Amino acid sequence: MHITDSAISLNVPDVAASAAWVKKHLGFTEAMAAEGFCSLTHPDAGFNLIYLQTGLPTFKPASVAGAADGLLVAFTVEDIDADHARLVKEDATIVTPLETEPWGERYFQMSDPNGVIYQLVQWVTPTDPQYAG
Repeated sequence: MHITDSAISLNVPDVAASAAWVKKHLGFTEAMAAEGFCSLTHPDAGFNLIYLQTGLPTFKPASVAGAADGLLVAFTVEDIDADHARLVKEDATIVTPLETEPWGERYFQMSDPNGVIYQLVQWVTPTDPQYAG
């Protein structure tokens, strides 16, 4: 198999709201859009982020339309503290505060207007010797 491109597609009630949120807070740009659809790109993401309006008859399989409970869109960043400070200033909705796990995962989570959760993470030196390698 030879993969030529990658995307993640999320079913949301308000496509414009999620698209505007990732443009403002995460630096994505619109690649293409149509009624009930928006594809966004970011030079560092490695995939397109696509939003499809919940209830589109073309969404397949229909049995999972809107069934993204537990979905988390995560991005590894170089300076988590600077990104956190910037996003707080931008009034992004922080749903999990900045914290560091003993295995070296420093992260926080945000929610967009549709409730999609985005996590920014930076890998740091583990504080627990059990995870030091």
